[in-house]
Amino acid sequence: MLSGFFDYLQTTGFGLLTWKMIVMWAVSGVLLWLAVGKRFEPLLLVPIAFGALVANLPTHGVITSELRADGVRETATFVVEGHAIASPDGGGSATGEVTRTRVTRVEGGLFDFISQGLKLELFPPLIFLGVGALTDFGPLIALPRTLLLGVAAQLGLFMTFMGAGLFGFTAKQSASIAIIGGADGPTAIFLSNKLAPELLGAVAVAAYSYMALVPLIQPPIMRLLTTKKERVIRMPTLRKVSKLEKLVFAIGVMIICVLLVPAASPLIMMLMLGNFLRECAVTERLVKSAQNEIINVLTLFLGTSVGLTMAAESFLAPATLKIIVLGVVAFGCSTAAGVLCAKLMNVVAPGHPINPLIGSAGVSAVPMAARVSHVEGQRYDKGNNLLMHAMGPNVAGVIGTAVAAGYFISTLGQ
Repeated sequence: MLSGFFDYLQTTGFGLLTWKMIVMWAVSGVLLWLAVGKRFEPLLLVPIAFGALVANLPTHGVITSELRADGVRETATFVVEGHAIASPDGGGSATGEVTRTRVTRVEGGLFDFISQGLKLELFPPLIFLGVGALTDFGPLIALPRTLLLGVAAQLGLFMTFMGAGLFGFTAKQSASIAIIGGADGPTAIFLSNKLAPELLGAVAVAAYSYMALVPLIQPPIMRLLTTKKERVIRMPTLRKVSKLEKLVFAIGVMIICVLLVPAASPLIMMLMLGNFLRECAVTERLVKSAQNEIINVLTLFLGTSVGLTMAAESFLAPATLKIIVLGVVAFGCSTAAGVLCAKLMNVVAPGHPINPLIGSAGVSAVPMAARVSHVEGQRYDKGNNLLMHAMGPNVAGVIGTAVAAGYFISTLGQ
């Protein structure tokens, strides 16, 4: 009986556990605490944390990923088999040749196939469809100057890109790390999958974590770089933007961005398609699907797939810690650049003051960064409504980060 019990133990996963796996359980616990306990982007962090936990269990039938020599985790094994069959003439040819056909069989677990949406770069552009359907571009159209704040926020990306090489990262890896500064998870995944797939798990987790921590990271930087007088600047109410303006904007920006950076076409095209569906007012069913069912399902699958890349042997490496540190530097520099750009604009055009607090919304975390600007402004003037003004640079940041990603892919992707 005792021997039978020991035989049973051999079939369990206890013997496969390592201390690194247990450490990753703690990492998953921290992510779940941020999501559930602190309510920091729970729709993103809960699937990621759950996936990370499963990735560090000896599961069967979930994922069969294999760590390659180059550090990339390969999923879904494609097995090619050869079968000999008779030649079309029934085998009576003079040469006796036979026709051979190759049959491909795919082996793998549940998420070997679901995560193909990540690997084949389907999830990020489709999530951009939902983002476009949820976002009002009106504030940016009403106050075009705020586009400069979104552009300025991209400086943090390029500063980090230049500095990451000092830590031993290649140019492609540096670009993947730098994009974290845009606080745009889908774009970070899209870029990393093309340039540095071996860093995908660490980059994605850092990008989504900093998106969730926007309310904690940005305010101290905003207060450090602004005076109390600047924080209480009131901006005039934005004009009403017509439907035609919004439709022309979506089409025009798509054309310009695709011409400038064709590599960013999937992201830009889907973003503008979602927004056009929203603003044309004749595709209500499609808009509701993009805003709800489509983006919700994709967020669930993308988050879990990202979490499943966080296997201990690849995630618990010195490079991961460097990525997390460089990511917060990139995010902080992007926030600071947006605020300082707003201050500079006030010097250049003092007759049309901009509250520098909205400059921090130049990162891509929509609408979290805009809400942070609004809340921070109301700390000093409860009657100051900055939300709609901050949405201008926030939308510009989404476009700017996608364009920056396209630039990196175009220049480094060869």
